[in-house]
Amino acid sequence: MKKTVIIGATTNPTRYSHMAALRLHEHGHEIVPMGIKQGIIADRTIINDRPPIADVNTVTLYLQPARQPDWYDYILSLHPKRIIFNPGTENPELEKLARSQGIETIEACTLVMLSTNQY
Repeated sequence: MKKTVIIGATTNPTRYSHMAALRLHEHGHEIVPMGIKQGIIADRTIINDRPPIADVNTVTLYLQPARQPDWYDYILSLHPKRIIFNPGTENPELEKLARSQGIETIEACTLVMLSTNQY
């Protein structure tokens, strides 16, 4: 299964990042939820800092582009195989940086990818 870092995770059940965390967990993927508020999603504690994480397959973004620059170095330091830019998070600058390091970038919805077996 694919270890997935969820940036913009929240305990708010009406948010797509929350729904994605639950669906990823249900599909057997290891999730690493990261957000600004404390809480638990799918038995995982939301991480409020930026620790090193090994063996990351996917970073899925739920963070608006204006807030992403502070995360560039951290995201790239994870050396994910891919970054999913969910609707509203598209960012040509970060996509270009990622591709220059051999990281695949996808503008898609994690929930749709899971429901269509494209994850």
